[in-house]
Amino acid sequence: MKLTVAQLVSDALAALPDLAEAAAGIKAVDTLERTRDPSHGDFASNIAMRLAKPARKNPRELAAIIVAALPETDAIAKTDVAGPGFINFTLSPTAFHAEIETILDRGHEYGRRPHRNSPKILLEFVSANPTGPLHVGHGRHAAYGATVGNLLEAMGYPVSREYYVNDAGRQMDILGVSVWLRWLEAQGTAVPFPGAGYRGDYIRDIAANIDATGIAVSEADAVLDGVAADGGKDKPDDTAEVRAANKAARETYVGVLVDRAKALLGDDGFDRVRQQSLEAIRADIEDDLAEFGVVFDTWYSEQSLTKTGRIDDALAVLRDRHMLYERDGAEWFPATNFGDEKDRVVVRDNGVKTYFASDIAYHFDKRERGFDHLIDILGADHHGYVARVRGGLKAMGYDGDDLEVELVQFVTLYRGGEKMQMSTRSGEFDTLRQLRAEVGNDAARFYYVMRSNDQHLDFDLDVAKSQTKDNPVYYLQYAHARIQSMLRKAEEDGISVSLDNGLTQLGLLELAKEQALMRELSRYPEIIELAANNRAPQTLVHYLRDLASEFHSWYNDHRFLKDPDDLRDARLVLSVAVRNVIANGLGILGVSAPESM
Repeated sequence: MKLTVAQLVSDALAALPDLAEAAAGIKAVDTLERTRDPSHGDFASNIAMRLAKPARKNPRELAAIIVAALPETDAIAKTDVAGPGFINFTLSPTAFHAEIETILDRGHEYGRRPHRNSPKILLEFVSANPTGPLHVGHGRHAAYGATVGNLLEAMGYPVSREYYVNDAGRQMDILGVSVWLRWLEAQGTAVPFPGAGYRGDYIRDIAANIDATGIAVSEADAVLDGVAADGGKDKPDDTAEVRAANKAARETYVGVLVDRAKALLGDDGFDRVRQQSLEAIRADIEDDLAEFGVVFDTWYSEQSLTKTGRIDDALAVLRDRHMLYERDGAEWFPATNFGDEKDRVVVRDNGVKTYFASDIAYHFDKRERGFDHLIDILGADHHGYVARVRGGLKAMGYDGDDLEVELVQFVTLYRGGEKMQMSTRSGEFDTLRQLRAEVGNDAARFYYVMRSNDQHLDFDLDVAKSQTKDNPVYYLQYAHARIQSMLRKAEEDGISVSLDNGLTQLGLLELAKEQALMRELSRYPEIIELAANNRAPQTLVHYLRDLASEFHSWYNDHRFLKDPDDLRDARLVLSVAVRNVIANGLGILGVSAPESM
């Protein structure tokens, strides 16, 4: 409906050639917003106020001129000039009735824009280290990223979803040695397990299923000979200095174990253990996400950046553009020139390339693959990451603004009023799979996006599992199921319902709650656009909650299957429109719309 009003304003301006120059570059749709008070109309435009200065006219005078030039239409009941020059538009009942018909006619496609070919968007999200099962914090990234992708596709954008597999570096080595030690343990060769290793039961499961052909069973003393203790566990009364020393000792211990494992197994043998461990976890992550309704187009391996020479390619571009310099035997990127807090090493003095070099190469490769706009969804602790990677793109000649980073805050999980602890290495965490088993996919997807991604999320399992109006996802799904139940009841009772007749009788819907429902339904396309543009799924969540609440309130007052035929059919048409919009919105959120509950 906003687009309809915007077109009327555009047509009025086209009929006023004296304002053509002043109106150049102004989109009528950008001047419109919904009014907060229906007594002031449905939409207000500030077009006259924006034109006043370039047109050198009084804004109220301009508003009157524009109103006089508006094409005649039965969609507008009246227009008013208010305040300093706002134009208020009051839509006619005919306009709302036409929107209801559109909702029924377009079905699943209502609120969606036609497909466009550009910009091509690459949406990278989750990208959790493949060192263990996804925990509940990763679940928020998954739900948020998947919903943002759905919103963008609803707006017609071509979107590709990508998971960046961090399968290179120290953490993969620690994973490999953790699995190897558990494998040794299963063979009867027990080695004191490192505090800095990965200790969840899933490590034992992986160790029990790896192909051990050619992997030697080494004696414990061969593994531990000359290795210092790992520092032990921290105690509550330890000082900061003691905790730091313990952590350093644990990291040293696990590092030495990695070196010993490589020496005993050989690089190829250790790589076999590490790769099998990595693939087992990656496959588990992919399966977990698929069950959660989150599917990726691409799983991009960090290792591939080295194997395909992509890092060398990116560094070569930077060198050709004189964007690197040498200092102390290392090669540096002048990140401070692009807003970072310090310059960054890309190649160390020993020739080893840094993680930052991989980050630059990865985003270089994204652009080289033909994507126009890059969206990275990252944890809140990555806030310092943005300037340096965007700077790398700029240094290579790309528009740095084409990289957009959305940060997702942490999740705190509560069960029975108690806060849960999450740590991948210790194994003391609740996995996403466990959460889904407890509350269901629908509640998890819904609750993860109820709050803005930049706000901390407290996830209360007790509320998420309840089947009352206090549980918003239950209350929302119940509205959909309630409408389906009403239609089944009509059929069972032999009531001849005609939606076609109902569409012609919408003028009978004169109650304030019915008018409010029609007005709320007409907002859905605008809500999808707003949520997509702001990367804000919670906007859609709040809208759907309000819509369901208004429907329940109306339905509780009027059980209308026994109404006169025309009024009953009109009310059923309105109900079906509510059902369709709820189903469409839930689909974008990745939540089911049940037929019964």
